Amino acid sequence: MNTVNAKEVKEHARRLGADLVGIAPMSRFEGAPKQMDARYIFPGAKSMIVLGFRIARGTLRGIEEGTLFSNYPSMGYAALNQVYGPMVLWNLTRLLEDEGYETIPMLNANGGEAINPVTGNFRKGWSRPAADGKPYPDVLVHFRLAAYLAGLGEIGWSKVFLTPEFGPRQRFAILLTDAELEPDPIFEGKICDRCKACVTHCHGNAISMDESVKVTVAGHELEWNKLDPLACEKGIQGGANRELSPFEGEYPRMYGYGRAIEGACGCIRACMVHLEERRTIKNLFKNKFRSSPQWEIDRSKPYELTPEVVEFYEKSGKIEDFEAYITYNKRDNYGTDKTDGKVNPLVD
Repeated sequence: MNTVNAKEVKEHARRLGADLVGIAPMSRFEGAPKQMDARYIFPGAKSMIVLGFRIARGTLRGIEEGTLFSNYPSMGYAALNQVYGPMVLWNLTRLLEDEGYETIPMLNANGGEAINPVTGNFRKGWSRPAADGKPYPDVLVHFRLAAYLAGLGEIGWSKVFLTPEFGPRQRFAILLTDAELEPDPIFEGKICDRCKACVTHCHGNAISMDESVKVTVAGHELEWNKLDPLACEKGIQGGANRELSPFEGEYPRMYGYGRAIEGACGCIRACMVHLEERRTIKNLFKNKFRSSPQWEIDRSKPYELTPEVVEFYEKSGKIEDFEAYITYNKRDNYGTDKTDGKVNPLVD
């Protein structure tokens, strides 16, 4: 049988477009809860390859300025998790399969897990084990812990993963394979200095200032804040009081990630600004990211049109209610309001 080595795999992954590549032996999952132990997914696997893809700093610019909110969820989330990352996974899989090794390419997506990926709670009544001794499907692989096992960095106080290259700006994809590859050592450096900027800038009030949780992973004790996941879910939709959402209604969930309109104000943006100022990370820029204080929306004031909009749109009769296009779609485009409450087979 042909063989491949870790150096070849890493070089090929980078040629394909991965920014970061780390390798862990599957034995590092020893001690993990059964429902989060990737060895049950592929009992014959010897290695886990973790790929990291940078979140372009500029995808956060529109949210930072309060002017463009679709770019971060599309290019900073969905394009990496669902398009770019899987393409690299498939092509790296081809290399390993051509050498006779089976791989499981795993994109960063939640869905059918027996463990709620937001709360960490077990979903009673969701599924049944396929055989005695097996976990309930689907097994939940914790991508940040996978990246830690592969030596790519550390988990910061906010529970966001930090790398020496990009700080909090990356997303991950995973391959499990029965190729036995030389592993990377666990990261022993220190990126997070517990400045707690993530806490003070989180508009969901989800990140604890002092309370923490500790877990032991691959013989190393990790610690992060006692995160309130439901407060985080609310916060990313614009803050606890929607002070970081300029939208009067619910913003459409573009690409499945449209709720990320707060733009990770604390856990990514504030953290990134701090690490760049300290020059702790390698990927630095010629200009500062933040040039003015974070804006907020004062919802105690009534909604009004600016003079520019009045001059260029209202005076020329080019003003419509925000629901006008939705109504048009229902009436004339999709025609769903003509079905008398019945399902329209062309749409639904």
